[in-house]
Amino acid sequence: MILANGTLVAVTDGDKLRLFRNKSHEPRIDLAEMPEPGLHMANTGSGGRHRSSTANPDDSRLREDDFAAAVAAYLNREALTGAFKHVMVIADPRTLGELRKHFQDPLRGKLVGELSQDLAKHSVEAIENTLAAA
Repeated sequence: MILANGTLVAVTDGDKLRLFRNKSHEPRIDLAEMPEPGLHMANTGSGGRHRSSTANPDDSRLREDDFAAAVAAYLNREALTGAFKHVMVIADPRTLGELRKHFQDPLRGKLVGELSQDLAKHSVEAIENTLAAA
């Protein structure tokens, strides 16, 4: 995969968000890690309507859905303010599915790719190598 210089790379799972900027020019990928943003957590995940029901009894899943919704809200806000021109999202399959439910059109317009892999706890080099091979 080729990423333009300045592309934001968001790597997340159900409880961690890591942000990177590609500081290299095409075709190389050289990611610089950015500070972790402050996310506004709310009960906004798709499981929210089942909170007091047996339909979704797993509290950890609800927290993961809420975290994914908060990540999507952050990315949506950043897309609206023009903080990035391009964004690549990497998340485990379940989190990626939850993120997609919350993506708004301005963010979708800047989305250059999605990768369904759990890399949030991997090294920067492993993320770069995965992107280069994609």
